[in-house]
Amino acid sequence: MARRNSSSNVSVNRQSNGNSPHREADFDIQQELSRLQEIIYESFHIPVTRWTIIDEDKVLEQLEFIGTKMPEAITKALRVLEQEQEILANAEAYAQRIIQQAQQEAAEILDESGIIQQAQHEANQIRQQVQSECEGIQAQTIAEIEQQRQVANGEMQQLYQNSVAEAQQIQEGADEYADTVLTRLEQELSEMLGVVRNGRQQLYNHSAQRQTNLSGKQGDRGKKKRS
Repeated sequence: MARRNSSSNVSVNRQSNGNSPHREADFDIQQELSRLQEIIYESFHIPVTRWTIIDEDKVLEQLEFIGTKMPEAITKALRVLEQEQEILANAEAYAQRIIQQAQQEAAEILDESGIIQQAQHEANQIRQQVQSECEGIQAQTIAEIEQQRQVANGEMQQLYQNSVAEAQQIQEGADEYADTVLTRLEQELSEMLGVVRNGRQQLYNHSAQRQTNLSGKQGDRGKKKRS
């Protein structure tokens, strides 16, 4: 994989993330996932190819930030749920106090047992209805939080897998390009080596020819001296 300067990218990204109080205070999983997509889309695209050089440090830092903030978001949601449960508990306690007050007033005003029993029955119905509604709201809130958490985890995992796949494709493309360049260089060197060998062979042939010519001249001179 082609990489940029890791040290400079890490320092710039940490400064930008660390000095943004709004990002720390208002974590939005959809916004952060969109930011991860922007990092990939804004990366340098190699012309006339399908390859894009991504900054691995930025992608990993964004994924780490999302993974770090997800528990905080879930904690906030659970805190909201606890507050809702507290409100429901207060409402139930208030309803219980109203029921008890009504029962007490009915007992003081009414002397007949039939009317008292009817009031108690109605009070029990109201209490059961309030309790059932509270349990339904609680179960619905927990289900919505769990669904949102699963969706966020699924999207983050999918984006991470896509980023890894793209990085692997870029690495494979770089390897293929390097192999092509080295193959062409090998061919050129082979051709140059052939030229060098031919030159040496010509030099050797010329040297042998000169030796032959020199030997012939010396033989002719010897014959002339003897004659």
